[in-house]
Amino acid sequence: MLNQDYWQDRWQNKQTRWDIGYASPAITTYIEQYQNKNAAILIPGCGNAYEAEFLVKNGFTNITLIDIAPKAVEILKEKFSAYPTVKIICEDFFKHEGNYDLIIEQTFFCAIKSNDRKAYAQKSAELLNPEGKLIGLLFNRMFAHEGPPYGGQEVEYRNIFSPYFEIQTMELCYNSIEARKGTELFVILKKKLFFLQPKT
Repeated sequence: MLNQDYWQDRWQNKQTRWDIGYASPAITTYIEQYQNKNAAILIPGCGNAYEAEFLVKNGFTNITLIDIAPKAVEILKEKFSAYPTVKIICEDFFKHEGNYDLIIEQTFFCAIKSNDRKAYAQKSAELLNPEGKLIGLLFNRMFAHEGPPYGGQEVEYRNIFSPYFEIQTMELCYNSIEARKGTELFVILKKKLFFLQPKT
């Protein structure tokens, strides 16, 4: 797994090509119909957290942001200094503890190498309350270069998530940004009430 030093270096050198500059339309469309404004919402690997800005503007009251890079967290703390409803943590997602109703996935999963992705699915399920959901975007393509981003395909994702989640939606995203049209899946994954812990 890529470590804190790697991501800190990317932020300090402004090598953040994953940053589209605004909240993903696919995610904002989902949030617009999400009724519970008091839901505990987590955005891991949040970067500039444009989705959190959208949540705040739309009246959501319990938002947690995690990023492993201290520079990113420094920027976020300044950006959201006037919003006590936004909690910002500099931490490794895989070590985080908490209870959430919704996890928003936006260019974090694609920064995780394939051999760590099952751990991501398991950790996400552990962090979610009963009936909790993981929603967001996954790349539906492979990349010629060594990542990040790391690509993948639907069959792989179903194998990763199905032990922990009911896959309610996993389909080609109809409202991706122009640069990613035809290359993203939108997912809605509902935590299974019971899932088997993997053998250690």
